[in-house]
Amino acid sequence: MEEKKNAVNDKAFEDEKAKETKSEAAERETKESKKDKKSDIRKLREDLASTEKKLDETVKALDSLNDKYLRVVAEYDNFRKRTQAERTNVYGEAVSDTLSGLLPIIDNLQYAAKYSGGDSEKLAEGLSLILSKLPETLEKLNIHPFGEAGETFDPNLHNAILHVEDDNYGEGEIVEVLQCGYKYGDKVLRYAMVKVAN
Repeated sequence: MEEKKNAVNDKAFEDEKAKETKSEAAERETKESKKDKKSDIRKLREDLASTEKKLDETVKALDSLNDKYLRVVAEYDNFRKRTQAERTNVYGEAVSDTLSGLLPIIDNLQYAAKYSGGDSEKLAEGLSLILSKLPETLEKLNIHPFGEAGETFDPNLHNAILHVEDDNYGEGEIVEVLQCGYKYGDKVLRYAMVKVAN
């Protein structure tokens, strides 16, 4: 019986020891689990700090790009306004220069009309003097007349309004200029109206 008692005691002891071992194992698991959780939390915090740092850098880069964009837009707007003002000024200056060149001719025409007193010879002489100054004024404005009898017809410069059959002239030769043409540099301001031989 004592053996039974000892066996029961041994079994109880073993059970108790097994409980303690299980309890210790559970405690160890809990401690390891807590360590793992703490490690995971630490890692998550590091990841969060790294992500926040990257976010701050991205926001700063975005702010910098936005600032550059706004500057470029402002510069373009200023450029557009300045160009428009310059264009307006250039047009005004061109008109002013042209009229400044033509005003003396207008004055001379008015003087000729005023002082001719009905005398056709004086009027003709005055007009002749005025017309002699006109090419000089046009030259200052960079306007050049073209279209003379004897030139070859060029559809880029001349407007043929009459055709004449005459063996004394060559094919496409200008016989008579009915209205002189004018160019500003290379741009045709007015085509010359001419009579052309066939």
